Order: sequence, then structure tokens, then C-alpha cells
Amino acid sequence: MPSRRWLPGRDLALDLGTASTLIHQQGRGVVLDEPSVVALAADSDEVLAAGRAAKEMLGRTPGSMRSVRPLRGGVIHDPDVAERMLRVFADTVGVSSVLRPRVVVCVPSTVSPLERRAVEDVALRVGARRVYVVEEPVVAAIGAGLPLTGSDASTVVDIGGGSTDAAILALGGVVASRSVRVGGESMDEAIAAHVEQHYSLLLGERSAEHIKIEAGSAFPLGQERRTRVRGRDLVTGLPRTVEIGSSEVRRALDAPVRAVVDLVRSLLDASPPELVGDVLSRGVVLTGGGALLRGLDARLEHELGVPTRVADEPLRAVVRGAGRCVDDFATLEPVLVDGRRF
Repeated sequence: MPSRRWLPGRDLALDLGTASTLIHQQGRGVVLDEPSVVALAADSDEVLAAGRAAKEMLGRTPGSMRSVRPLRGGVIHDPDVAERMLRVFADTVGVSSVLRPRVVVCVPSTVSPLERRAVEDVALRVGARRVYVVEEPVVAAIGAGLPLTGSDASTVVDIGGGSTDAAILALGGVVASRSVRVGGESMDEAIAAHVEQHYSLLLGERSAEHIKIEAGSAFPLGQERRTRVRGRDLVTGLPRTVEIGSSEVRRALDAPVRAVVDLVRSLLDASPPELVGDVLSRGVVLTGGGALLRGLDARLEHELGVPTRVADEPLRAVVRGAGRCVDDFATLEPVLVDGRRF
């Protein structure tokens, strides 16, 4: 667990994602990185665990408890559970209910006013005195070290657990953006559906994710990778283990990967003519957990003809960029949308 030795009034950056929640504390960096999962008692809805401990229970909970993901598609699906999860995380890092911090919250670029309000409400109820909202592609670009304030355009694609956001940025703002509710979870679901269809084997969420991590790819690899996974045989009901290779997993992932490729193609088609040269010369930068899928950068470059690379530590690009906003409000406040206050 992170140290609790910090000044409780320090401002926070919150990357509240479908797969993970990350918190950056002003002056200290990332102080929390936990799965966005809550384990609840079935009879009372009491929070039994949150974060990593709750994720370990996914698919393994007895009848007396259930595991819940309060976010779907990059937005809050269950505000009550999201609030209680954040209270656990806030207690973990020592957020004070007296010296309330300002909080920068990251949201997908196509979030609706209602979805944005849900995020603001949760942050305020958990202890924020003022909430700023910022679009994920903007802070992802900041976290990836891309310039925002100049006239040259930068292109970023943030592939999160529940959604993918792509944007062309210049002069401190978004010139064009596209979003689709396809991300890492969609990839896990595609793998589970493939294994069920072709092997009559039912996989849990963690098993499908294991296959993606160990053998997943979006473009042919130099060497075939294989992994073994155990699931429940749909005919006998008994446990069974199968082995699956990267070429087969790549076929299983074709639909969600294709959705990402089409999204980026749509964004590039929307690029103003004056910025096409910047896009072609500076290329596309991938952030988010989905950027770690092997060969995704090569697939995009192959199909779209635009140089593509994965940012350093892509999983933390969003919270790192939001953290820079928190650490330097005076300089970066123009990229924030002033939200509601306590």
C-alpha cells in the first residue's frame, strides 16, 4: 500500500477507468494504481474489498458475495458502487474530509453531459472541494510528452479498458476527435467468445485476459507464441485445459482491433488539410493499456501508412498528464473544464 505521509490538502488527479483507477497526488506522483473492481456482500451490499483484492475474487466469489465493476465503456455505470470504491481508495492514500483537495478528473472525449455530471458528483461526494474535467486524449498527449501549445499538430490514440479515444491536438486544444466504446475489455470478451465457440470452453474474465497478455497480437509476430488456459467444459461441466497460439488469438481479436483501426482512419480523414503534413511527419502515439497489445502499432502503420509508436509507460500516460495539470495549474489550467464546487 502507498505511504499515507502526505499533506491532506494537496490536489489530486484521478484517472477513473473501466479497468483501473489511478490517483496522482500533487508533488508526489502516482500514489494509487488499483483495478476498478469492488467485492460486495450479497445480502447487505457491504464493501468487502476493492481494487486488487476484489479483482482476485472475479469469477471465484461464493454465493455470499459478488464482484462488481462500477464503470463500463469508460464511464460510470453504477454511481453508488463507484463512490464507495473511491472512498476505499481515498482512505488508502489519506484524503482528508476537512482539507478538501481540488481534483482533476479524466473523461472520454465523447462523454455526455449526464455522464460528466456523474463523475463530478462522485468526486465531490468522496471529498473534492472543486472538480475540473479534462478529456483523456488531451492529458494522454501531455503524459506522452507531446507538445500541445504550439501550432504543430500531435495525434494521440488512448486505448483504455472500456473505450478508445483518438484526437488531433494543436494550439492547446482538440482539433478533431473520435471515440468508440471498444477497448481492452472488448478484446477479452472477443477471446472468451472465440474459445467458447471453437472449444466449447467457458472462460472467466481473468483467463481471457491471460490469453490476451500471453499470446495476443494485432499483427503477425516473428515467432508464434502459445499459452495454456483452463476453463469449464460446456458439455461435461468439468474443468478442461486447452492450448492456444498467437495466430488464432489474432483472428479472435480481429473485430475489436478493426474497430480501433477504423476509428483512427476516421480521425485522419477528419484532419484539416493544413495539419495533414504534421500528422504524417509526427505520426500517431498510442497510450492506454490497449497500446500494449503486440503489433498494434505495426498494424496501424501498415493499414494507414502513418508512423505509429507506443508511448513510454502507456498505462500511466493519462494519469501522468493529469498529474502535470495538478502540479502546474497556472500553466495548464486552459486545457481544463472548470467543474462544480463543494
